[in-house]
Amino acid sequence: MAAPNQKMSSEEALTYFDSLEPVDVPMMIGTWHGQGIDTDHPMDGLLEASRWIGKRFDGPDAVYPLVHKGLFGRDFFVNPALLPLGLVTHLPLRDPFIKVLFPLLSPFLSTGKPKARLRMTEFRGKVSATMQYDARPINDVFRKIDARNVLGLMDHKGAKTPFFFKLTKVA
Repeated sequence: MAAPNQKMSSEEALTYFDSLEPVDVPMMIGTWHGQGIDTDHPMDGLLEASRWIGKRFDGPDAVYPLVHKGLFGRDFFVNPALLPLGLVTHLPLRDPFIKVLFPLLSPFLSTGKPKARLRMTEFRGKVSATMQYDARPINDVFRKIDARNVLGLMDHKGAKTPFFFKLTKVA
């Protein structure tokens, strides 16, 4: 199986995801750096273009799902409810546009409050830690790659295929 930081098809990513062990909520507590996994999903590259650096889990009810790097190097949290995902994924020249526009819009998109929570849910036959967005029909389901890395699968209601990403624990 391809390493999770290499290009793979959605089917290969699902097979790899299904082969991994579940994650419990305590393992997810902390700060994680993220990277998208290229599966030809419409969101591939979008997080990186927006200067996304990962997720922060302060507790089961205090999750910051979108941690970004600001123009002057400060981290900020994005309120997912304010993001027009459907529109953004279909923009022409999306990634260069997002690289320029997103930092400028950061004061209007940021929040100081957690916007998700962690719960144990069953997905594809295994019970594992799942981040549930407060204002979006999105669940990020996590599976253990090793002690410091997890594979995330974004289950977005209405999406044809899941979006995959890898998180590496930093604190």
